[in-house]
Amino acid sequence: MELFADFFATLRRMKAARTAPADTPSPAPPSPPVPPALRQGWRIGPAGIALIKQFEGCARRLPDGRFAAYPDPGTGAEPWTIGWGATGKGIQRGTIWTQAECDARLERDLARYAAEVARAIGPAPTSQHQFDAMVSFHYNTGAIARATLTKLHKAGDFKGAEAEFGK
Repeated sequence: MELFADFFATLRRMKAARTAPADTPSPAPPSPPVPPALRQGWRIGPAGIALIKQFEGCARRLPDGRFAAYPDPGTGAEPWTIGWGATGKGIQRGTIWTQAECDARLERDLARYAAEVARAIGPAPTSQHQFDAMVSFHYNTGAIARATLTKLHKAGDFKGAEAEFGK
């Protein structure tokens, strides 16, 4: 359906354009919208989690398989980051996590971000792919409530919202 642009496919195409050879298969077609009444308790889907993991990477793996916190590349200091891009209280120089801790933190963070996205988009018709893409956007920016992307999506301008991912 043209009306329901597949934002998630857009993210895959953007990533593929940077890293994949020209013979990469085209993305799956958009999923149908989910009625707002069914949105309560929405979670990011497996494809959305895979995309976030691909973009974030579980960085700074130590020889023993654990992961070390690292400083923000832009500042060389705060905010310190660990695992799949986790930041916040308790993450600082010297913080070490296991793979299980990295995965558990990502799961908790994504549940929180998914709830915030569902709240921000309200009753707007939304496919799982669109929802996943917006959770990914929010995970990276923290800006879903004030983003032009959200305003366009809620107004039904799905093409305009899709274009926001390229900015």
